[in-house]
Amino acid sequence: MRFDLASLGWDAALHSAYSRHDDLRPGRVVRVDRGVCTVLCADGTYRASLAGAVLAGAAADPARLPCAGDWLLVRVWPDDRVTAEAVLPRRTAIVRRTAGKAATGQVLAANLDAAAVVEPMHPTPDMARIERLLALAWASGAEPLVVLTKCDLVADPAAVAAQVADVAPGVAVLAVSAQTGAGLSDLRPQVAYGRTLALLGPSGAGKSTLVNALAGTNVMVTQGIRGVDGKGRHTTTHRALIPIPGGGAVLDTPGIRAVGLLDAAGGLDHAFADVAELAAACRFDDCAHQVEPGCAVRAALEDGGLTPRRWESWCKLQREVAFETRRRDARLAAEARAGRRRTRSDRRIRP
Repeated sequence: MRFDLASLGWDAALHSAYSRHDDLRPGRVVRVDRGVCTVLCADGTYRASLAGAVLAGAAADPARLPCAGDWLLVRVWPDDRVTAEAVLPRRTAIVRRTAGKAATGQVLAANLDAAAVVEPMHPTPDMARIERLLALAWASGAEPLVVLTKCDLVADPAAVAAQVADVAPGVAVLAVSAQTGAGLSDLRPQVAYGRTLALLGPSGAGKSTLVNALAGTNVMVTQGIRGVDGKGRHTTTHRALIPIPGGGAVLDTPGIRAVGLLDAAGGLDHAFADVAELAAACRFDDCAHQVEPGCAVRAALEDGGLTPRRWESWCKLQREVAFETRRRDARLAAEARAGRRRTRSDRRIRP
């Protein structure tokens, strides 16, 4: 039984990149477990270990490790071993900062068309978390949107969605309920034939339940709501690409407890387009938004056009991105110096 890779987004651009390696098989990564990729190819599903070239690339940059959503070229050997020989160029990618001291990135999902920030309406949406995840989604290059789940548990879903829309300029905000089906018809076009929708959000937001509703069957394990705080229990522990009947795919991610932004200045400008517009309207280009005359930001804070909470959130994320940029630049400079020292050393020991 053959699988239609075009339903998952295989297109002419990917085929062009693959054409130089027609002795290999293209496929999409469904999930990765300890360096072994589950890859869906046209002729079946394979478990592929990483070939030397892929491992070498990852040693130079961990973000080049295959992840769910990547397109790989795999080789099936005569002894039935399967190896991932190359990762095809990514169109889009959600990258967050790793928890370690090195200023490197971890790719959460690749080759997505839309990135949905999933936040539960009940008991109340976390606006700061939505803003942070939207910056991540904008920086990915995919189309961002906000999906507010569990709308059946609040009295006035439209009012809550309007409040969230105020912190999500230029982004569609959808109120949905996987239990009743409300709002799902507005979300389904994001997982049409050839499209991939990634879900980003905390544990208990209802991502797995949402995947099951979109797939029309139970493809993800879900657990009930805790009685104490109304939150769902953590279920997903790995990133997984789930093909949807009729075409398209959903890329589910584990509940994200903390998201470190890495080189997401462009994403912040989009996520806080209202604040960026105010800053651009200040009299002085280098306005610090403190006591300078003609400061549009201070004026908006005073007349209520900009809330202190949103302003503080923008300042916090700006400081974080600036700090991570400095750390990354310092790491790259140190690596360049080490490379030059190795080159000089090699020259001295040559016969």
